[in-house]
Amino acid sequence: MTELLQPIQNTKTTCPYCGVGCGVVVRTQAGKIIDVKGDETHPANLGKLCSKGSKLAETATVNVYGQVRASQPLLRIQRDQQVQATDWSTALDFTAREFARLISTYGPDSVGFYISGQLLTEDYYVFNKLAKGLIGTNNIDTNSRLCMSSAVSGYKRTLGADAPPCNYDDLALADCVFIAGSNMAYAHPVAYRRLEAARAAKPDHKLIVVDPRATDTALMADLHLKIQPGTDVMLFNAMLHVMMQNGWLDMAYINKHTEGFEAVAKGLADYTPKLAASVCGVPAADIVTAATWFAQSNRTLSLYCQGLNQATTGTDKNTSLIALHLATGQIGKEGAGPFSLTGQPNAMGGREVGGLSTLLPAHRELNNPAHVAEVAAFWGVKKISATPGASAVEMFDQLEQGKIKAVWVACTNPAHSLPNSQKVARALQNAELVVVQDAYLTPATVQYADVLLPATTWGEKEGTVTNSERRISRVRPAMPAYADSKNDWQIVVEFAKRLEVELHKLGVESPRIDGGTSAFMPYSSTEEIFNEHRDTTRGRDLDITGLSYAVLETKGPQQWPMPEGQPEGKARLYEDGVYPTTTGKAKFVFAQYEPVAEEADARFPWRLNTGRLRDQWHGGSRTGTLAEFFSHEAEPVIAMHPADFKRLNLKPSSWVSVKSRRATITLRAKEDESVARNQAVLPMHWGPEFFGGKSGVGGVNALTIEAFDPYSKQPELKHSAVNIQRVHLPWQVVVFVHSEQWLSLWQKARALYAEFDAAVCVPVGREQTGVLFRAASAQAPAKEIIDRLQALFECEGSDVMVYSDPKTDARRRIGVKVQTTQQGQAATLSKVFLAGSIESEGWLRNYFDQQLDVMPLRSFLLAPASQPPGVQTEAVRMVCNCVGVSEQSIRQAIEAGIAIVCAKNQNAGESELLAGLQGSLKCGTQCGSCVPEIRKLIRAQASLATIAP
Repeated sequence: MTELLQPIQNTKTTCPYCGVGCGVVVRTQAGKIIDVKGDETHPANLGKLCSKGSKLAETATVNVYGQVRASQPLLRIQRDQQVQATDWSTALDFTAREFARLISTYGPDSVGFYISGQLLTEDYYVFNKLAKGLIGTNNIDTNSRLCMSSAVSGYKRTLGADAPPCNYDDLALADCVFIAGSNMAYAHPVAYRRLEAARAAKPDHKLIVVDPRATDTALMADLHLKIQPGTDVMLFNAMLHVMMQNGWLDMAYINKHTEGFEAVAKGLADYTPKLAASVCGVPAADIVTAATWFAQSNRTLSLYCQGLNQATTGTDKNTSLIALHLATGQIGKEGAGPFSLTGQPNAMGGREVGGLSTLLPAHRELNNPAHVAEVAAFWGVKKISATPGASAVEMFDQLEQGKIKAVWVACTNPAHSLPNSQKVARALQNAELVVVQDAYLTPATVQYADVLLPATTWGEKEGTVTNSERRISRVRPAMPAYADSKNDWQIVVEFAKRLEVELHKLGVESPRIDGGTSAFMPYSSTEEIFNEHRDTTRGRDLDITGLSYAVLETKGPQQWPMPEGQPEGKARLYEDGVYPTTTGKAKFVFAQYEPVAEEADARFPWRLNTGRLRDQWHGGSRTGTLAEFFSHEAEPVIAMHPADFKRLNLKPSSWVSVKSRRATITLRAKEDESVARNQAVLPMHWGPEFFGGKSGVGGVNALTIEAFDPYSKQPELKHSAVNIQRVHLPWQVVVFVHSEQWLSLWQKARALYAEFDAAVCVPVGREQTGVLFRAASAQAPAKEIIDRLQALFECEGSDVMVYSDPKTDARRRIGVKVQTTQQGQAATLSKVFLAGSIESEGWLRNYFDQQLDVMPLRSFLLAPASQPPGVQTEAVRMVCNCVGVSEQSIRQAIEAGIAIVCAKNQNAGESELLAGLQGSLKCGTQCGSCVPEIRKLIRAQASLATIAP
């Protein structure tokens, strides 16, 4: 009651998910979050949020945090020990001593830092200064390397700087939008909604989507170029060939503002639409159409993400796409330009402060002696190493080889997200010291930690972030730090103070010019750090000397550059045709087509694509704590074309082995018409936290290849060659239970993966949450294993119906909750445990999910039958997570709505049906990320033949 009397406070901050950088307003009372809504004043989202952002409050409850948050430092002195709780001083003193010992013995390059695009800019800055200024190593890299580094290389190679020239307003101003390698409807849904609105307002608007899959984004396109994976450079070169042959180039712009076009024109001679059609697998006429729309539209905007970036030719893909803009003058004006969609909330901020192994603050380069000298003087150190550090993949290679002895991982999960994750696991096991700085206990990397430092997370942090359009926003804390956690920047500063002392004790020469003894990083607030970062940008292309916390408070989020004296940031770049290169001109660089790093062949005939899910974010540290985010895509399954599914003689319950040249994983498969023949899709979110087996291998990135782009060092996570075969696993077990402590239960169940040939564990439910555990083996496991599983899920007691077969150890345990109502007694399922024989899983799961009355079927609950007598049930799959509308409800409403709409208007079409569904069911009226799927369901109805297209 006392809490309810406390005043409600509103705090403006930003969403922690994609690089759109949505503003949110957090309402809190007594230090707890009540709800979250979009900030209508924030120019990035104007009040809109995606399904993930709109549920932020639900992921930050006391119950959730009590089960998954890191609450105090953990430490083990010896590798064969278990980590034990300790205090901050003990943990940081130990870590500083160990780092000092390794540095003094093996040199500064014996340690490395792997950080994250979800850190704030101030966090990034102190990490970078610690590594490059105090320790003297450039072994600091970030998971943004896996996300945006090819886009960065493409911009720098052609335009001269890592600076996206466009902004989100251009989505509404463009006449033609060219999306390549992005399922924007899933990955950047708020920006996608802007695009949908723009198309509705412009009847002549053209949308081209380049994607191997028929994604929700592709389904909205006027032209879908369903290319073979990795053939983007061939496509873009062929489009430029067509433009050149037809005289559609802006030669005035080329001659005045660019250089190098002659070499590109010569290289393009062989890139005909006919050749591109044979390589890309799309009609030559469609390539010509795409080139026509791109070049002849008044304003063409390109949007692109991981499909271009995550490749060994990622820089070339970006370069050849940007060449289309330079050649047609589609840049430096409203509604036009190459606009890379940032994957993480602060990947841009990390690059601004130089938080990668090849960069220095404010877009300075390690290979530029003047830049190195400038930063050394600014930081007051004798020198900064000019030797590039180890990038993400290289860092863990060197860790496995023993060249790097210690690694500090902050706010990221390399055991899940890096390619060839088994190699990463070996590297972490081989390290002398692994420090993990994280807010959560659940990431796979945490199990390797010798030191765990609990960090604050969204809702508790303060600082700034920069989104895809170069817009800097304030991040403000809405609630106190959880338990004994500390802000990331504070952890680094406190460690740095200790490390200086320990290095001095061991006789390591101080890096400072003045030889001083005061703390190298004496910061007491994020504003102090921001101000120092700001000063490094003076005179640079990203100059923000006119920006301050006070300006951000009064004027709101601002784009860079914003030099001193300017009233606001710059909305678009290169409007004057002047580029930040030595000549002031943009550069054409010819990109020769090269195939994927690992071609499919007879042994590995399938091409694996690691896509995204609509309601999940990266490894699921946060989104994985909300069961309803699993109601759209419930379990890790590999998607295949129906013809391939049939060719392998698969069923929806079939298990398959998916083998690459690096590992084999086992999971279930499904058919999906959006996937092309001889291709397969396994979303990147499914890591070893969610599935595994006896082999110890789990997670999609056990399969992926660590080959990387020679310029950007970004690995080819988007494509691997695999072999898929059905496996016979006759013994199966499935358990689903309701539990308030389901997150703790999930973590305990993960320890049982290794007891089965294949195992999966995911959350289930909406109003009542719980856990689903599924496993399969060629032979029945030992009785003790089943006993452990049964005990873990508490499948005993007076409310549990029991069946056991002592000969086969087949077991069925059905938990029933009986309630008395005005109509009499009703019963619902609280837990289901089926081992050995799981034929009844389907209908029991439906009754469990929907909490239907099983009292009339109570005598049949233990029967091993696929359906109860006289009853047909259908699984529930949520399409709209915001308001909880299922696919079944939408289908029924469509069927009813078609007749109504046609009776009113014979010329009515898809838009009218959509509006009717939004009005009656409210689906698609909140974040809107389900709208593409609703449209797909409308089109799929057989009776839609009577509706106008």
